[in-house]
Amino acid sequence: MRKWRGQRRPLVLALGVSFLLAQLGTCLGGRSPGVAVLLIGPLLACVWSSARRTAAVVGWTLLLALGAGVARRLVGTPGFGLEFVVLTVGGVLAVRNAARHDERKAALARITEVARASQSALLRPLAVEVGGIEVCTRHHSPVRRASVCGDLYDVALTPYGPRLFVGGVRGHGLATLRTTAVAVRAFRDLAYLTPRLADLAASLDARLAADLGPEDCVTAVLAEFAPGEVRLVNCAHPPPIRVGKKAGLLEPPEPALPLGLRTAPLPHRVFLQPGERLLFYSDGLSEARGADGADFPLLPRVAEALAEPADCDALDALYAMVIAHTGRPLTDDVVLVLCRATDATAAPLTARPQEGVSPAAGP
Repeated sequence: MRKWRGQRRPLVLALGVSFLLAQLGTCLGGRSPGVAVLLIGPLLACVWSSARRTAAVVGWTLLLALGAGVARRLVGTPGFGLEFVVLTVGGVLAVRNAARHDERKAALARITEVARASQSALLRPLAVEVGGIEVCTRHHSPVRRASVCGDLYDVALTPYGPRLFVGGVRGHGLATLRTTAVAVRAFRDLAYLTPRLADLAASLDARLAADLGPEDCVTAVLAEFAPGEVRLVNCAHPPPIRVGKKAGLLEPPEPALPLGLRTAPLPHRVFLQPGERLLFYSDGLSEARGADGADFPLLPRVAEALAEPADCDALDALYAMVIAHTGRPLTDDVVLVLCRATDATAAPLTARPQEGVSPAAGP
C-alpha cells in the first residue's frame, strides 16, 4: 500500500497542475496564458512517473485544453489550433521520454538481479565439515532492493590444513561485485600453493592491488586450522570472536592495512580448547546501531546466541538479536561464519608455532 501511494503522488500532482492551469485560463479569459502552458503537467509526469501514467496525464491535459477552448470560445481559431498542436506534440514527446526512463530502470533492475544472483553463488550457504572443522555460514541482505554488497567468504581444504577467508570490499554496488569475485578467485588459486599464511596475505594483496581503484581496498581475515589451534592473519577486518566459557575478541598483535594497500600483517596463533567456537563476521554486525544510536552489545549477545548447541541455530539467533536491537531492517548486509573443531581435532597439542607466528594467550 505504501509503495502504491508513493507511485500515485506524482500522478496526482501532474493531474492537479494541469487542472489548475486549465481553471486559471478559464477564469482569466483574455488575459490568461494559452492552452500550451498545460504542457507543464505532462512534463512533470514524464520526470516522476511511468510511460503509462504519463500518457494518462497527456490525455487528461488534452481534454482540459479542449474544455478550456470551448469555454473561452477559442476552438476553431488559428491560435488555439497551433497551441493545441504544440500541446499534443509535447505530450507525445513526454510519453517517449518516460518510456526511455522505464527502459533504463528495467535494464538496471535486470543487471542488479543478475549481480545479486552472482553474489549468491559466490556466498553460497555452507553447513559442512572441512578437514575436521565444522563450518556454518549465514548471509543476510534484509533490504530487498539493496545494492550488491562487498562481503565475502570462502573455505578451502589445502595441504596446510583447512583455510578460511572472510572479507569485505569497500563500497556497495555493481563495481564491488567484480572485486569480490577477484578476491574469492585469488584465494582459491593461492590458498593451495602458499605454505605460510602471511605469504598468502601478501600474495592476495599483490593480486588485488592490480584490480582496485585508488580509493578501493579489501578488509580480510585469514584463518588456518590445525589440531588444537588456529593461525590468524588480520588485515583491518573486525576481529573474530572465540566463544567457550566466555566470549573474547581475537585482536591482532598489531594493526594492519587492508588488502590492496601493500599490507604486512603479523600472523598470530590461538589455541582452541574442546567445545570452543570461532565466529567470523562482517562490519554489518559490529557496526549495527539501535534507534537511539546505541552500539550493538557484541560480546554479550554473541555469547548468548552461541549458547545454542546447533551452529546454524546459533547464527539465526544472533541475527534475530541484531534486528531486535536496531528495531528496523539493517542498512548493511551481514555475513556470519561459525567454525568449530570436531572432537578428533580439538584436543590441544604442544606444537611449535609457524615461523613468524606469535602465539596468543589462551582464554
